[in-house]
Amino acid sequence: MAGRALVLGSGGVAGVGWLCGMLHGLAEAGVDLSDADTVIGTSAGAIVGAQLTSGKLDPAALYARQLAPHSEETPGALGAGLLLRFAHAALTSRTAEAYGRRLGRLALTARTPDEAARRAVIAGRLVAHDWPARRLLITAVQARTGQFRVFDGKDGVGLVDAVAASCAVPGVWPPVTIGGARWIDGGMRSPANAHLAEEHARVVVLAPIGAGGGVLRPARAQAARLAAAGARVALVTPDRAARRAFGVNSLDPKRRAPAARAGLRQAAAHAEAVRRVWAAD
Repeated sequence: MAGRALVLGSGGVAGVGWLCGMLHGLAEAGVDLSDADTVIGTSAGAIVGAQLTSGKLDPAALYARQLAPHSEETPGALGAGLLLRFAHAALTSRTAEAYGRRLGRLALTARTPDEAARRAVIAGRLVAHDWPARRLLITAVQARTGQFRVFDGKDGVGLVDAVAASCAVPGVWPPVTIGGARWIDGGMRSPANAHLAEEHARVVVLAPIGAGGGVLRPARAQAARLAAAGARVALVTPDRAARRAFGVNSLDPKRRAPAARAGLRQAAAHAEAVRRVWAAD
């Protein structure tokens, strides 16, 4: 095993804010994760990963963007009923693929905004639309088959499409059409997909959603498996204050700035543990 991997998990627009606050806070403490050999992004983490690897935004700039007004964005409705449907499907599906198919059916039949309009929103969030030179992995799930896929820029899929697919929360945002198939949120496989870092010697996992359940492997279990295989791993999930900052609807743009500030505050408590993993021997 060699190299360092940064795993950025799912968590809505509040998760985007928390990730950026955490990255900025760690950098201020002397632990800059932007030099990762591989960045793995799922949903919110796909947005942040694409921005971080663009070469145009450092952690401080990423954080500053979260504090700017976002009144022009339409909030997604991630209500209790939809979350219960997600949880029931996770607990009653026999395989991750079966879970993906069930959430895919929900996504394909739900009334959601126009796909092109949603793609434009994602394009507007990204400061670069070309895949970076740095290795960036973006996760998604095929809506009809439940197949898990990792986009990496080598298969002809555009970065904006890959990120939009990874952010396509079933029942809230429309599935994304790529290569004749429809794709949904990579978090429908795992909130973090940290298993993709298995070939790396040092791994930092920033997971806005730490929990799992049923066929959804939680970030903690994936981090433990990486450590058991010999990697040095640091896992950070939101503390109580950060979870309060997320609010009841993590897709509400108004939660982005409070979550970013919470991530910045929380970073200090984890800087030393992350440094021990990230620093060269």
